[in-house]
Amino acid sequence: MQITSIIRIIGIFLMVFSLTMVPPTLMAWHFHDGALYSFILTFFISSVAGFIVWLPFRKEIYELKTRDGFLIVVLFWGILSIFGAIPFVLAPVPHLTFTNAVFESMSGLTTTGATILPGIDYLPHAIKYYHQQLQFLGGMGIIVLAVAILPMLGIGGLQLYRAEIPGPAKDTKLTPRITQTAKALWFIYVGLTILCVLAYWGSGMSLFDAVGESFGTISTGGFAMHDESFAYYNSSLINTFAILFMIMGSTNFSLHFLSLQQKSLKTYWYDSEFRTYIFFLLTSAIITTVMLISYQVYNDPTVAVFKAFFNAISIGTNTGFLTAPFQSWPTFVPLMLIFAGMIGGCAASTSGGIKVIRILLLYKQGIREVQRLIHPNGTYPLKLGERILPDQLAQAVWGYVAVFATVFILLLIVLMGMGLNFESAFGAIVACFTNLGLGIGNVADNFVSLDNATKWILIVTMLGGRLEIFTLLVLFTPDFWRK
Repeated sequence: MQITSIIRIIGIFLMVFSLTMVPPTLMAWHFHDGALYSFILTFFISSVAGFIVWLPFRKEIYELKTRDGFLIVVLFWGILSIFGAIPFVLAPVPHLTFTNAVFESMSGLTTTGATILPGIDYLPHAIKYYHQQLQFLGGMGIIVLAVAILPMLGIGGLQLYRAEIPGPAKDTKLTPRITQTAKALWFIYVGLTILCVLAYWGSGMSLFDAVGESFGTISTGGFAMHDESFAYYNSSLINTFAILFMIMGSTNFSLHFLSLQQKSLKTYWYDSEFRTYIFFLLTSAIITTVMLISYQVYNDPTVAVFKAFFNAISIGTNTGFLTAPFQSWPTFVPLMLIFAGMIGGCAASTSGGIKVIRILLLYKQGIREVQRLIHPNGTYPLKLGERILPDQLAQAVWGYVAVFATVFILLLIVLMGMGLNFESAFGAIVACFTNLGLGIGNVADNFVSLDNATKWILIVTMLGGRLEIFTLLVLFTPDFWRK
């Protein structure tokens, strides 16, 4: 393992991250909202710390191995969340404690959207912008952004890319060179964000809100610009655009790339995962609509339809914007929506959760096992569309789901042992482990009431969810550290 080279890379990443303090610094200067010096100081702390770490090892340039990539990704996300918390601590408002600030920073960078800030409407403009910017940076992965500039810094990026990109198809590259792949992903990501800004702005949002909300929409992060989330705007047009862009953010970005390359929307429909995903979203939205109308939750059926579709799709895409308190909806609806959020979006998207492709492969594997019971001597290849998949992929999916369930149960037991009731513990784990951000029980509104020890457990949980468990768990295996 190239420890000196890893330290050098972390130093470079910190110096690059310090540059992200420039936009909120300019925002604080423009609005004179009292947060200016907190961002200036954060810039100097991050850049100087990065320089000090980098300087002694600046000549330690070695080719990264797979293990190096895993360690860099985990270290960088952990370190980045700490440095990203500094403005929340230094700013006069909200002036968070260190634990709360790291929780908020990690939640933004992992696009979880779980918050301890109850008064978003009263935050300084620069802090509100920075709050949103964190999830924008985390959406496609700050590591992928770094990969795009690594060749200029003398660092190979393939191992970082494989460790960072979510989903089971991590080795898929859109272009022959990994740097081009990272750039292609970010051009698409930024392009969708700009389109979302224009759509929101043209629909009646202020430009400031449009930028902030678009960061949360395309990243499927869930941090909103107001305490009421999207209910604040009370606009069907804005909600419609939000639904469209939430789906685009939670769709496999390789489909966006191929659709642009082929200049055809048919690319989406030919993809089995995307078709299944749309089916899931529509089914949950329709069921929610039927239940709201049947129980007369809203006097106007039209209102029920709009609220059902917006909230069901927002939760199903793992975003977490709300126009209504879904936790109080009748019967099984809240639990159904929570489980939809646990599944999340497509692989290689900004969405969290288990991913639709894994659920689809589990279903196909289950059907294949039933066929084998009926015809033991038959040959039943595992297929996705017209492509025959290797059995190793099915085994990897089973392994992931087994580890996911095991860790989920263990975390649930730990939180209940720390004093949370079952509903609140379950809601907290779902919110953080699947990066959904929305909880139930005592964490339905925010996470500020939790004690510090519980928050630190959830901070690690958010990181594990963002890196899909294995990237984090692999560091705790003895084989990883053996030469």
